[in-house]
Amino acid sequence: MFSFFRSRAGQDTNREQSPDPVVLVTQNASTEALYAEQKSWLQKLRSGLARTRERIGSGLGGLFQSGGRIDEAWFEALEESLLMADVGVTASRKLITQLRHATKLEALTDASALKSKLIDALSELLNPLERTIVLQETAPTVILFVGVNGAGKTTSIGKLAQHLLISNESVMLAAGDTFRAAAVEQLKTWGERNQVPVISQLQGDSAAVIFDGIQSAKAKATRVLLADTAGRLPTQLHLMEELKKVKRVAGKALEGAPHEIFLVLDANTGQNAVSQVRAFDDALGLTGLIVTKLDGTAKGGVLAAIAADRPIPVCFIGVGETLTDLKPFRARDFAEALID
Repeated sequence: MFSFFRSRAGQDTNREQSPDPVVLVTQNASTEALYAEQKSWLQKLRSGLARTRERIGSGLGGLFQSGGRIDEAWFEALEESLLMADVGVTASRKLITQLRHATKLEALTDASALKSKLIDALSELLNPLERTIVLQETAPTVILFVGVNGAGKTTSIGKLAQHLLISNESVMLAAGDTFRAAAVEQLKTWGERNQVPVISQLQGDSAAVIFDGIQSAKAKATRVLLADTAGRLPTQLHLMEELKKVKRVAGKALEGAPHEIFLVLDANTGQNAVSQVRAFDDALGLTGLIVTKLDGTAKGGVLAAIAADRPIPVCFIGVGETLTDLKPFRARDFAEALID
């Protein structure tokens, strides 16, 4: 289930705070239907992470099989498995240190007992990444989407627009990817599918389009503006400067905008995703991440690497192509799907 909160007037909604919920947007569905939807999502998440789970749990002959001996060779095999799943050096060592401590403290001897301990440790590591979106109370909430080419920005915008509409929020899209005509057309297709307006220009730069989008959202009292930008590598410094300009111009159009800056990451990039997070955060000050294409990847452990290196909230994860395959990130659900 998607949940969105509206903030009190003047409330600081930066990523350091837990939002004080004022209005919880309810869903028009029964408890049974919501439970069935959640169960279906968890099954899909587990299925999507199967390749990563295989690397961690059974890629080396079944690390957690009953009767397995816990010794130094076992810990070395686990570290290798975690690294193969793109958990990263820092996160892997932190997790293994916690397992060593649990083994000694509880005098564990059977490797099967450490599966639940690893889930607990991974959940604890990932917990800081959980976050609920806070919508502005009196002004349009401006959400800027950034990332490299092919990460899934435009598709994520379309899916998020759909869920906002289901939550009874009015939405507008801004086609700020002015480098590719196809990107504008793709966003317009999502606009038509969701029956929401799309602000675009035949000519002009990204900042101008998003400025116009904010002005239009203000004039029409639209609750949320989702703004697309062109894909770029963080090493393309002139294009990163352009994003800084977009951020400045948005702030001139509406004080405090953009209220959210989401970096969209393709899970298949593995450890490269950590570098992207660092670079885009240093340039823009990210407020959240959307991690796409987790289905079928063997690199799902990268979320743990992000948590250890640069714990920016993962607001949403995607494990498929349909509208319902983008969901809020929940640390415990993810840890269990990844390990168990």
